[in-house]
Amino acid sequence: MKLYFDLSMGAAGDMLMAALYELLPDKAEFRKKMEQLGLSNLSIEYKKTTKCGIMGTHISVKVGGIEEISDDVLPFAHHDHDHNHDHDHDHDHDHDHDHDHDHDHDHDHTAFSSRRSYTFDEILDIICNFDIPDKVVDDALAVYNILGAAEAAVHGSSIETVHLHEVGTLDAIADIVGVCMLVDMLGLTEITASAVHVGTGFVRCEHGLLPVPAPATAEILKGIPIYSGQIRGELCTPTGAALLKHFVMRFGSMDPMTVTKIGYGMGTKNFEAANCVRAFLSNESVKDGKSTDIVYEICCNLDDMTPEAIGASIGVLFENGALDVYTTAISMKKNRPGVKLTCICSQDNLEELSLLMLQHTSTLGVRTIAYSRKILMRTTQIVPTDYGDIRIKLANGYGISKQKPEYDDVLAASIKHGVPFAAVYNASVEALRDRKAGNFSIRIKKPL
Repeated sequence: MKLYFDLSMGAAGDMLMAALYELLPDKAEFRKKMEQLGLSNLSIEYKKTTKCGIMGTHISVKVGGIEEISDDVLPFAHHDHDHNHDHDHDHDHDHDHDHDHDHDHDHDHTAFSSRRSYTFDEILDIICNFDIPDKVVDDALAVYNILGAAEAAVHGSSIETVHLHEVGTLDAIADIVGVCMLVDMLGLTEITASAVHVGTGFVRCEHGLLPVPAPATAEILKGIPIYSGQIRGELCTPTGAALLKHFVMRFGSMDPMTVTKIGYGMGTKNFEAANCVRAFLSNESVKDGKSTDIVYEICCNLDDMTPEAIGASIGVLFENGALDVYTTAISMKKNRPGVKLTCICSQDNLEELSLLMLQHTSTLGVRTIAYSRKILMRTTQIVPTDYGDIRIKLANGYGISKQKPEYDDVLAASIKHGVPFAAVYNASVEALRDRKAGNFSIRIKKPL
């Protein structure tokens, strides 16, 4: 199944969960599985609600009867509790509000004392003891690795000692496990999304006022296209950002797809725009583990550029989203030796890359052709090793399964620890084997 998230109103854990929940054919089965997690003092309500005339689902996750919501603050103005409350995002950050729900933050902040925040190791133990599929466990742990690493980076501490705040509470755990479980139940193998609207202004927390996006959210969203827009308030939370970073394979415009169902995940806040995450579902691209898509080839012939100049243009194309760029030696008119420059891309950046090729090379024209290709569906897992966390690229389809440690992670770890590249590479492969064999103890090791 193929899915596209519209993130024009940002993302929070409960909103992503509600959008995916709407796509389920058997919603009762999901509710039953969430109840069986056995999280004490936690309640989950599934409610139909309307935003700007659009009907969707809001999932309210409460601990001790309280649903946590972020406290948005108008820039350079007196704090107006009527301003953005009743918005719609669960706020979980590196400040003391790391929630993953659509919470309204206009409740009394004495609620902090009643919401226990678990340590990173405690959360791993909690998740590993859930009676849920191994894939859901792996995904949830990977999301928490992203959150923990971001919080540690922001606070200048280690992942074991950092205070996780609201992302370490039971409701945040429920949001994260819920999303991971829905991805598994829906059989999603290809998830893409729009650029992320993060909002603007400030959000109040125990540490004071923090700019939007909150520091942990900004850390997580490195490498992902984001924008602030005109809406004043926090639209993307750390939990929402971590879930997107783990599951989304590409951010940008929607590729051509035949939509079979749309899910609307509502928050609790009210803005001038409908505050929701939309999830577009299609089953046309992936069938029985077999996937195809359309890619485009842009090419031109060059005989008057130096190798250094061609190399610079290749770098520009890669930096702007090219899937692959390469050169081929050719013979041109009057037997002049030349180079054919080829760029492979998706439809969403075809126009931009075509113009960049015209701008950064000496060619006077480029050629474009579309190709249909068979592809293995790719996902990423993070495995802890003695040298730190290493990302593993997994590819599956057509009865074929492949895995390969991420080159950049392996190289960085080998340099940091002064060991051969092969030592880190082999440790990563062994860690993946241990995980598949059910040895969860390796997950507790300190990440890179």
